[in-house]
Amino acid sequence: MIDFEIVKVFKRSVTIEVCCDTPYENKKIYDVFINGEKKISTNKNVISIFDLLPDNDYNIYITCENEDSDKKNFHTEYEYVLLNVKDFGAAGDGVKTDSVCIQAAINACPKDGTVYIPKGKYLCTPVFLKSNIDLWIDKDAILIGEKDRKKYPILPGMTQSSDENDEYNIGSWEGNPLDCFAALITGISVENVLIFGEGILDGNAGMLDWWKDAKKKNIAWRPNTVFLYNCKNIAMQGLCIMNSPSWTLHPYYSDNLLFLNNTIMNPDNSPNTDGLDPESCENVLILGADISVGDDCVAIKSGKYYMALKHYKPAKNIVIRNSIFRKGHGSVTIGSEVAAGVYDVRVGKCIFEGTDRGLRIKTRRGRGEKSVLDNICFENILMKDVCMPFTANMFYFCDPDGHSDYVQNQDKMEVNEKTPKIGKIAARDIRCENVKNIFACLYGLPEMPVEEIVLENITLNFDKNENIKPVVPIMMDNFPTMCKRGIFAKNIKKLILKNIGITGSEDSNPFMENIEDCECIGVSFN
Repeated sequence: MIDFEIVKVFKRSVTIEVCCDTPYENKKIYDVFINGEKKISTNKNVISIFDLLPDNDYNIYITCENEDSDKKNFHTEYEYVLLNVKDFGAAGDGVKTDSVCIQAAINACPKDGTVYIPKGKYLCTPVFLKSNIDLWIDKDAILIGEKDRKKYPILPGMTQSSDENDEYNIGSWEGNPLDCFAALITGISVENVLIFGEGILDGNAGMLDWWKDAKKKNIAWRPNTVFLYNCKNIAMQGLCIMNSPSWTLHPYYSDNLLFLNNTIMNPDNSPNTDGLDPESCENVLILGADISVGDDCVAIKSGKYYMALKHYKPAKNIVIRNSIFRKGHGSVTIGSEVAAGVYDVRVGKCIFEGTDRGLRIKTRRGRGEKSVLDNICFENILMKDVCMPFTANMFYFCDPDGHSDYVQNQDKMEVNEKTPKIGKIAARDIRCENVKNIFACLYGLPEMPVEEIVLENITLNFDKNENIKPVVPIMMDNFPTMCKRGIFAKNIKKLILKNIGITGSEDSNPFMENIEDCECIGVSFN
């Protein structure tokens, strides 16, 4: 018997999740029927169905070879009106700039209405969302970002309140309140919004424009493709987002977020083009994502020291499931901008394929005492061709002072208000195939060792290629290159290694230093 859950029902679409033990996809094909009509055939565990009608009753069931599921009933949400952007003057020809027409449709849309973008190419500067509407980007509709940055509005980083007792932050760049360009889709203090469809958001960035001189501010810092600030109850479903000028999807100080069946594609050499970066967000669910980018696929953040001190909001309760992460520096990263802390992260039933690192934790002295990373769990993961499946680095050399003695000194320093902390991390039931450089590289601070790391029920084999290039596994000064190494662990209070089988490593035992309490049970090197 096939079992599945209805994740979310919207006005014109629904997302379901099949209860399957294998990560991300099944070896068999699911046929999904709605009201007796086959809507889609797929092997993915998370499935979104579009082209439904509002305020209607439906039943849904799945067949897979000789197995069937029970029928489940659902009712689509009410829709007041559907507004077509072409009725507001949008051309969709890829020549005329259509953002004013799309913005007019959004501004005119009443509560419970939907703004519809049909097939076509829509050249756009940023458009701004409003509350209580849906934005439907249909199949074969492409929103294309203008390349001329002078046509983009700027989001101010920080503005002092009129009574001089407070300050108002909108713009953000790499954890600091700095002026940045508005995103192709920008939401500021909006709620109850769905952005959905089978269309494309193309940031249209290239090496001769947005990605040129990437580390230099040009008028303002580079935009995201989707930016959500101080938003609640936002969902994105089914879209393909590509060629982002910088971080692709950037929810910022926002809560109750759903990301369902989205695909994110940026060239693997594009600078700072993270896929999905929830920063100081709470209650985030990421299902069925397919991400391949030039930096981290998913990076969970909570700002740098100033934001944690003045606008404290940790990242909390983030779930990532049934997703695939392809090219990128890290599949799921926590850091390095984590000054307000990250709590309660669950990653499960995912495939990491071809990324540099799998689980990547990065922080450094100076993030501050509120920078606590705790209760982070990875389960049921398949890693294929991942160079370094697990890295935790508390000497990460980011920021202008990243190579300073304060950040990089490996001697024990004073614990103070600038000292970060890593709490409990667990990774269980994981298979790693064709590892390149090192299985696990874990390096805490001598003055603040990692509280606890558990690696359990893990099998891995190293790539048999004899010409693999040694690399430095963590971004830390004076750390050696490594190739086909097993476990490197230093400055950890409690380390639990249980039922781990390592094949093809050049090591015969884990390297451990300054480990206060170690449980090593059933660890084999073959």
